[in-house]
Amino acid sequence: MAKYPTLTATAREEFGKGFARRLRRDGRIPGVIYSGATENVHFSVDRLEFTAVVRNDGANAIVEFDIDGEKHLTMVKHVDQNVLTFDIDHVDMLAIKRGERVEVEVPVEVEGEPEPGLMYVQDADVILVEADVLEIPDSFTVSVEDLGLEDKIYAENVTLPEGVTLVADPETLIVSITVPEEEPEETDATEEGAGKEEIAGEEGSESAPETTGEGEE
Repeated sequence: MAKYPTLTATAREEFGKGFARRLRRDGRIPGVIYSGATENVHFSVDRLEFTAVVRNDGANAIVEFDIDGEKHLTMVKHVDQNVLTFDIDHVDMLAIKRGERVEVEVPVEVEGEPEPGLMYVQDADVILVEADVLEIPDSFTVSVEDLGLEDKIYAENVTLPEGVTLVADPETLIVSITVPEEEPEETDATEEGAGKEEIAGEEGSESAPETTGEGEE
């Protein structure tokens, strides 16, 4: 991920829920750039432009913001999404430097099919690694092709690119191979019981006493 987009943003001097709502109504996202060395920078950015970056580059997206002519190199720290519309409501960014190494969780993708009649279970969706901040992998791929029953893939079995080191426990389980669970079928006993209930109901209706009309006025 050596390449990264540059987005033009606007410095924010107003705060509060009311101001944030007005920004979102105008198609902008409020955000903060956090830095341990300097003061935090409050900004707003076009929603469509920023959403496209997150959609294309994922949770570890690197973004350079141009705020009033000053460049800020950042990576996504946290994204708040609206629970109803899934629009991004707010974003926290972390200030970074070129050449800096960071610990990040990288998604794991599974490809291939195990032996016939078996299935795989993905036990971990991400792996914690350390990498150059501008060379964070988009994802790791593990293959389950032709794996047999009870075969397993651990974090230590995942092939990492050069310059990326494993931080997670090497014995973290990523994928395991198992037998699919069979769906319960209706048994003969169940059908037989239903039949008996139906017969009993018919017999009960036949044995019911007939009314003679005696006693009626």
